[in-house]
Amino acid sequence: MSLKRKPLVVVTRRLPDVVETRMRELFDARLNHEDTPLTGGALAQALQEADVLVPTVTDEIDASLLAQAGPNLRLIANFGNGVDHIDVGVALQRGITVTNTPGVLTEDTADMTMALILSVARRVTEGARIIPEDAWSGGWSPTWMLGRRITGKRLGIVGMGRIGQALARRAKAFGLSIHYHNRRRVGARIESELEATYWESLDQMLARVDIVSVNCPHTPATYHLLSARRLKLLKPEAVVVNTARGEVIDETALARLIEVGDIAGAGLDVFEQEPAVSPRLVKLAKAGKVVLLPHMGSATHESRVDMGEKVIINIKTFLDGHRPPDRILPSML
Repeated sequence: MSLKRKPLVVVTRRLPDVVETRMRELFDARLNHEDTPLTGGALAQALQEADVLVPTVTDEIDASLLAQAGPNLRLIANFGNGVDHIDVGVALQRGITVTNTPGVLTEDTADMTMALILSVARRVTEGARIIPEDAWSGGWSPTWMLGRRITGKRLGIVGMGRIGQALARRAKAFGLSIHYHNRRRVGARIESELEATYWESLDQMLARVDIVSVNCPHTPATYHLLSARRLKLLKPEAVVVNTARGEVIDETALARLIEVGDIAGAGLDVFEQEPAVSPRLVKLAKAGKVVLLPHMGSATHESRVDMGEKVIINIKTFLDGHRPPDRILPSML
């Protein structure tokens, strides 16, 4: 009597212990104990051998790589919400289902977005360096380290999905006036709850708000959505915060406008070429003009475990012959 083979699940990065343990129990899980991104060759080999691939945002799975996928690969269960690093269209053409992990990082990312808004407006990270660097010899002064009050200011949210709405609830509690631009207007009940003003024209909203928060996914339609032209519409005292994807903002234009004082500052958790960060942005950070974080928006113990549990549910459901709950469809892109 032959024993049924466990499906080979290749995981490209180190995941929380509890998630990896459960994967070992359920599947023939090949783990990445070194937690270093797979090389192109190693990723291609994984696609050739795996029944299920569990990648992350650090894995670029394009059409050329998918062309090398083996006959057993039928599911790419992404560990993360965004799937812009996966050519979903080509995957579907090859009969490979793609899933993600939506919803579980909403609150943590909204928390970090609010933290960046406060950090930029109140110069928190700049001030946090003063005492460790022994630069407080002059003591308190009425005109030193002055930031900007956020209460009463207008927040413009670009992308009013789960994270945008969670941010709006937090911002409203801080006394901010909520404005938003979205591909589709949200329901009247949500607008009423958030006391949110909808702008069909992104240009018109940008010209009127004090803080801009980017909370939309990266798609071909949102690449450089905040272009040089649109960034120039902002007030000189405005700040830009991005916890979504770096590609949504023209970083070069943003840096230039901050350098000349046409935009007051920025708080960025994501970058166009990450992990590489523009030297101009680094220089601005050292000057206290911007706050830069290393893609920490969803980095909590709770969210990582929740993401792992969603990955396992998607895999198990798919292998049991059912439609996984977080399947990505072309209409969603």
